Amino acid sequence: MKKKDTKIRNIKDGVVIDHIPAGKSLEVLRILGIDQTFPGIITLAMNVPSSQMQRKDLLKIENRDLNPDELHKIALVAPNATINNIKDYKVVRKEKVKLPKVLVGIVPCPNPNCITNNSKEHVKTHFQVIHRSPLRLRCKYCERTVEYR
Repeated sequence: MKKKDTKIRNIKDGVVIDHIPAGKSLEVLRILGIDQTFPGIITLAMNVPSSQMQRKDLLKIENRDLNPDELHKIALVAPNATINNIKDYKVVRKEKVKLPKVLVGIVPCPNPNCITNNSKEHVKTHFQVIHRSPLRLRCKYCERTVEYR
């Protein structure tokens, strides 16, 4: 049997998020607030063979850009993701997501007693990255450690 190449349509303008760990693309869509009401075209490929990762997911989102907070959130679930910005069918910028040393207002603290979960205080969460693989974060306020896999 002859191996067939995967064919995914090119997009005119938008963003391509590549090298998402297999099965995590739906979480990336949730992070971006994209659901069935999104007006643009979304191409989702899951469990695509990859020479670097064995299997990966891929997202193509037309007429959408990503802001720095979204890039940081994507780095939490897809630390090796590559972002390709597309204009007129050409890649105009390519970058790897980077997890900053400190995450402010991005991740909720799981400690119900943390000051960030007090509705009267309105304090943004503030986590320090203490380990990247597996990802471990420490809350500045309550010192609770959170691990992501």
